[in-house]
Amino acid sequence: MQHPPINLTATSPSPAKERYMENGNIAAASPDEGHRRPAFGWAARDTSGVLSPFTFSRRKNGENDVTIKILYCGICHSDLHSVKNGWQNSVYPIVPGHEIVGVVTEVGGKVGRFKLGDCAGVGCMVNSCRSCHECARHQENYCPGMIVTCNATDADGTVTYGGYSDSIVVEEHFAVKFPAGMPLDRSAPLLCAGITVYSPMKRFGLDVPGKHIGVVGLGGLGHVAVKFGKAFGAKVTVISTSPSKRQEAVERLGADAFLVSEDPDEMKAAWGTMDGIINTVSAAHDVTPWLFLLKTSGQMIMVGAPLKPLEIYAFPLLLGGKSIVGSIIGGMKETQEMIDFAAEHNVTADIELIAMDYVNKAMERLAKTDVRYRFVLDIGNTLSAA
Repeated sequence: MQHPPINLTATSPSPAKERYMENGNIAAASPDEGHRRPAFGWAARDTSGVLSPFTFSRRKNGENDVTIKILYCGICHSDLHSVKNGWQNSVYPIVPGHEIVGVVTEVGGKVGRFKLGDCAGVGCMVNSCRSCHECARHQENYCPGMIVTCNATDADGTVTYGGYSDSIVVEEHFAVKFPAGMPLDRSAPLLCAGITVYSPMKRFGLDVPGKHIGVVGLGGLGHVAVKFGKAFGAKVTVISTSPSKRQEAVERLGADAFLVSEDPDEMKAAWGTMDGIINTVSAAHDVTPWLFLLKTSGQMIMVGAPLKPLEIYAFPLLLGGKSIVGSIIGGMKETQEMIDFAAEHNVTADIELIAMDYVNKAMERLAKTDVRYRFVLDIGNTLSAA
């Protein structure tokens, strides 16, 4: 797709501590107002979740920062939870979006990995403490002080606004470089969906050729899990309640097998065959039948986030030394590794590219799981302050 014209400038303004108010469209004045720049996006202002044009401000580029002109931003199901206060932690107005890709238009004087014109992205986090045990192990995603890309308070006291907007300023450490030629629109969802499934596959040794990976759910996360599993050389079996997805999973996405989870004969025939299962389901569900699919010492890895507690019978765990574990995104080093691996193996998301003014309709469809498999906002071509 043709990118809109990009204005590239190199400056190194001084970093500043600043704060701004959230109430209203225009960022309120502050003692450091001179260290801020105008920005424009779409925000939700209450629990209706309806998004509309919103003018705000971002900090000016600091010496360790990069400024990214946003071209595309994926829509994650968690965006829907955030705008509707589904997790009871939303502070309005909210500019959602954490699958952000675009072009670097400004770099700070101490930035070393990026130059003007580079393709770059921002995922689920924009800061961490940088001093704890988890940060030292390149696992900023597990840092107690990890700061998410939207609906959080950053270290300087300002509210974080996400990628349903024209630009973002972020420290170099939390930006991801995209290899030349990688399709940015189809790669944007990898910054959340991609790293969410890639990280546990690596951590639990499922990235080895010949391993057998089960993928529960064939949605935004599940379809990317199939693609990464095949790129690792694994055998991949999709597990779904929908028999209608069999052809899609096997013939188009390349899964090796498909199980209908409500078919007892199919399920029993697969008992004890899987090294690990990536469970992407966010609705309340019974995980017990899937535990029988695992080999001895296998793991079911939860990457979906049901709002209701799981009910688990102990015996399937005890009898096979099996475990249920959780995983959330990945650290910055691993996220860069994932993007490089995806570029090398041509792993991208299947998307529906939409205009900014379609976002509310997209949210309605997302609530009904009416998307195959990820909406991506065409920010560069359709976001306008007019």
